[in-house]
Amino acid sequence: MVGIHVNHGNSSYPMIKDGDLVITFKFGQLNQGDEICYKADGETKFGRIVAKAGDAINITDSYVMVNGFGLTEDVVYPTSADGSLIAFPYTVGNGSVFVLNDFRKDVKDSRTYGAIPLKDCEGKVVLVLRRRGI
Repeated sequence: MVGIHVNHGNSSYPMIKDGDLVITFKFGQLNQGDEICYKADGETKFGRIVAKAGDAINITDSYVMVNGFGLTEDVVYPTSADGSLIAFPYTVGNGSVFVLNDFRKDVKDSRTYGAIPLKDCEGKVVLVLRRRGI
């Protein structure tokens, strides 16, 4: 039901920093904009859901569009399709979510892995305990 994770890296910077203790809740509906913990390449990762099953996502000129509408976010870093291993526009498959890192220069998110299956989601981030740089 509840997961306890230590973040290693800065893919979700500035929300989650390297070394932070992160508490997740596994049950409940996942929505666009939720920060989640998921497994990819045998590692625990954190990212923000930007699209759900059936949604079409396109990234052009540092702009993210979902189902033809611009995504409204408070992101610090520009989003790029450069380095992506998938082609855009991309349609999210059933039982999956499309996740982007908050530190958008790091493309090891759905731009690399494709949509993340819900079975690989560890849960929604509900609490971050800062362990460094307080």
